[in-house]
Amino acid sequence: MSGVTEHVDVSVPIRTAYDQWTQFEEFPHFMEGVEEVRQIDDKTTHWRVEIAGVKREFDAEITEQLPDERVAWRSVDGSQQAGVVTFHRLDENSTRVTLQLEFEPQGVVEQAGDKLGVVKRRAKGDLDRFKQFIERRGQETGAWRGQVDRPQP
Repeated sequence: MSGVTEHVDVSVPIRTAYDQWTQFEEFPHFMEGVEEVRQIDDKTTHWRVEIAGVKREFDAEITEQLPDERVAWRSVDGSQQAGVVTFHRLDENSTRVTLQLEFEPQGVVEQAGDKLGVVKRRAKGDLDRFKQFIERRGQETGAWRGQVDRPQP
């Protein structure tokens, strides 16, 4: 497994940053290579992506969701991946958004891309575009304030 951690500080309150992140269907607006995300139910999303010319579709399960704190997920089919995004209040009107990803590169192209830092650069670019997206809007496009508790071992 490979991993990446990146963060960005956004000039919006924590609730605004968190609420926007829960709008998964908006991800194509700021995530490179994400063509579509459909919310299937409270815990399941379906993704259609293109990375390095390779098209993939997969489902992801939200494994934990705590309003204004964190959203964690893992793939349930396709290539193995998992992640968590956390939200930290810096002050009344700014928030640090931290993204941690773990993934299993498949095939020669993905393995080479991993070694060249492609995923790290893409994660940083996605967070920078999220910052531009939410700061330009000044408010979230929607919100889901429900909670998903981490499964007990």
